[in-house]
Amino acid sequence: MKKETLDRVSSYVEKYASDSISLAETFCDRHPENNLAFRIIEQDQSYNDISFKELRKESEKLASGLMEDGVMPGDRIAMLMGKSKEFIVSLVAIWRVGGVYVPLFTAFATPAIELRLKESNTKYIICDDIQLPKLEPVAREAKTNLNVIVVTAPKKEIPIWCSAWNSYLSNKKQEKYAMLNLQSPFIHIFTSGTTGHPKGVVLPVKALATLHAYAEFGLDLRSDDIFWNAADPGWAYGLFCGIIVSLATGIPSILLKGSFNPDLTVSILENHRVTNFTAAPTVYRAIKSSTNILSKEFSIRCMSSAGEPLTPDVNQWALKFFGIPVHDHYGQTEASMIINNSHNFNLRRKLRLGSMGIAMPGWDIVVLKFNEDIACEVGEVGRIAVDIRSSPFAWFKGYIGNKEKSAEKFSKNGEFYLTGDTGKTDKDGYFYFISRDDDVIIMAGYRIGPFEVEAALSTNPAVNECAVIAAPDNVRGEVIEAFVVLKPNYVASDELTKSLQEWVKAKFAAHAYPRAIHYVNNLPKNPSGKIQRYILRDGRKGND
Repeated sequence: MKKETLDRVSSYVEKYASDSISLAETFCDRHPENNLAFRIIEQDQSYNDISFKELRKESEKLASGLMEDGVMPGDRIAMLMGKSKEFIVSLVAIWRVGGVYVPLFTAFATPAIELRLKESNTKYIICDDIQLPKLEPVAREAKTNLNVIVVTAPKKEIPIWCSAWNSYLSNKKQEKYAMLNLQSPFIHIFTSGTTGHPKGVVLPVKALATLHAYAEFGLDLRSDDIFWNAADPGWAYGLFCGIIVSLATGIPSILLKGSFNPDLTVSILENHRVTNFTAAPTVYRAIKSSTNILSKEFSIRCMSSAGEPLTPDVNQWALKFFGIPVHDHYGQTEASMIINNSHNFNLRRKLRLGSMGIAMPGWDIVVLKFNEDIACEVGEVGRIAVDIRSSPFAWFKGYIGNKEKSAEKFSKNGEFYLTGDTGKTDKDGYFYFISRDDDVIIMAGYRIGPFEVEAALSTNPAVNECAVIAAPDNVRGEVIEAFVVLKPNYVASDELTKSLQEWVKAKFAAHAYPRAIHYVNNLPKNPSGKIQRYILRDGRKGND
C-alpha cells in the first residue's frame, strides 16, 4: 500500500481519537453555512433544500429543548420517522446533546419496536404522527418510562401521552454542547435476529474514522458531488453510508420521501444531476426490469452497490444504460464497509466478474480455514474474517448484553473478528463471496432474521410451529418463504395463507412477510431440537 494511502488512514484514525470531540461541530457547524446539506424530494419531485445554516439553527433549538427536559449525554433516543427535514434536524440535535441514536425502521410493527426500545433502554422516541398507533401500547405500559415526541402538522391535536415536536424548539441559547471521546457511544443499532433476539451494536465515535474513510476510499465522494444513497436510513448502510457520510464530509445528499419506484428513481437521477449513487442490487434490478424506462442522459460518475452480492447481469446492463459499471461493496453492521471495488483513482482496480473487491485501506481482511485460525490458500473457501491486530479502523468489541453471541464473533485467541460469511480470494487479493454462515435473509438489501418472523408467525392460533428461509427472487434477490405445521382442526387454504401473511405484517414488519407458505407435517430438526433450515433450503432447490 502506498505511503500516501497509509497516511490518509492515520489521519482518519487521529481525527476521531481525540478526548474532546463535538459531533455538532463534526456533522454541522464546521461546514460553510450556505452550503446545501440535504435535498428532501417528494414523490411528485418537488423538493425542500436544507442548508447547513438552517440545520444548525433548527438543531440548536431542538437540542436546547431536549437539554431543558433533562436529556443527558449517553441517553438513548430513538426515531421512528420517514425521510424529512424534521428527521435530519432531530438526528443532529440528538448528537448535539451527546445522545445515542436508536434507529427504527418505519415498517416495524409494535412488537419489533417494543423489543428494541426495551433492549436499548430508550428514554425518548421521536416519531411521525402516522406512527403513533404502533407506539400507544408501548407508551401506555406501566413499566415503560418513555417520552414520545411527535412530529405533526401545526395545531393538530395529539394524544395526552405525547409531546409536540415543536414544543421542544427552545430559543434558549446553550453555552456549550456535549463533548465526547473516541469511545463515547453515538448510535445503538440492532442486527437481524437469527436464532434469538436481535443483537445490539453500539457504535463509538471511533467508528467514524472508517465511515468517513469509506467516503474517500470506496465512494470517491468529492466536494462537487450530488450524492444519493437510496438505502433506508433505518438500516445500517442507509444510516452509515448515506446520512453520516454526508454529514461528516459536508457533501450534499438526496433523501427521497415515500416508497421506491424505478421510473421515479431514474427521473431523479437525471433531473437532479446525481453524480454519485449507491443502492442495493434490487434497486438496479428493478430499474433493469422496468419496461417504461427509456434511455436517459445522466451525470453519474460513480455507482455502487451493497447489502447483497451483485450479480454479473446487472453490470452488463448498467454499462449499456448508464454508461458506467456498478461497483460492488461489502460490509456489516459490526464493521461498516470493509471490502470494496474502489472508485478512488489511487485505489481503483479493474473489476473482476463476481468479485466484491479488495480490502479497504485500514482493514486487514483474511479468509480463515474452517477448523483452525490460519489463512486459507488462494482459491480455498473459508471464513471471511478481520485481523484486528492490523486493522486500525476496527472498533467492534461485542454485542450489548449478549456475551454468548459476542464470543461467537471472535476467534478463540481474540485476534480475528468473524464475519459469519464464507468466501475465497484470488492471487491478486480479490475477494469472492460464497455464502452466509447463518440463516439471515437479505431481501432488497434489508437483512431479516428468521427468528423475528418465526416469532410473529408462531403466535397465530393456527400455527403449531414454523420455520422461514430465503428463496431466490429476480428483483429482490431473496424473499421469505415459510414452512408451517398447523394445529389440529386447521386446514391449509389460500385464505389461511393470506391471513398468516397479514398477521406477520401486523406483528413484525410490513415488508418482512412470507411471500409463500408451505404447509408440512413436521420440520427437520437436529438431536437437540434445533430446526435445520438448510434441509428446507436444499429441499426447496430440489423442487425448483
